[in-house]
Amino acid sequence: MATHTSHETHSAQSTTRLNDIRQWAESRDGKPAKVKQEGLREGEGILRINFPGYSGEDTLEEISWEEWYDIFRKRKLKFLYQDKTSDGKESRFFKLVANEDNKK
Repeated sequence: MATHTSHETHSAQSTTRLNDIRQWAESRDGKPAKVKQEGLREGEGILRINFPGYSGEDTLEEISWEEWYDIFRKRKLKFLYQDKTSDGKESRFFKLVANEDNKK
C-alpha cells in the first residue's frame, strides 16, 4: 500500500509493494536496473530504475523486476517517490531508503 506524506501529488509518497513501484516506473518508461560493477553476484549491486534517455544509462545493467524486488526486500528498503513536480509535470524522482517499519 502506498503511503502519502501529504494530500498533494507533488509531495513524496512511499511504498514497499512491487506492483506500486513497477506501475510508477513503467508509466515513465523506467526499467529495473542495478549499477554495473565487476565481480558482483546475482543479488548484489546498487539498485536503480533506468529511464532511457537520461544520464547514467551506460553505467546500468537491466535486471528483472523479480531480481530487483528480491534485493529490495533483502535490504529492507522503502521506495519514496513523487508523482508530479510542484508545477504539475510528471516526476521521475524516487529514492530507496531504509524501511524503519521493517527493522523490528
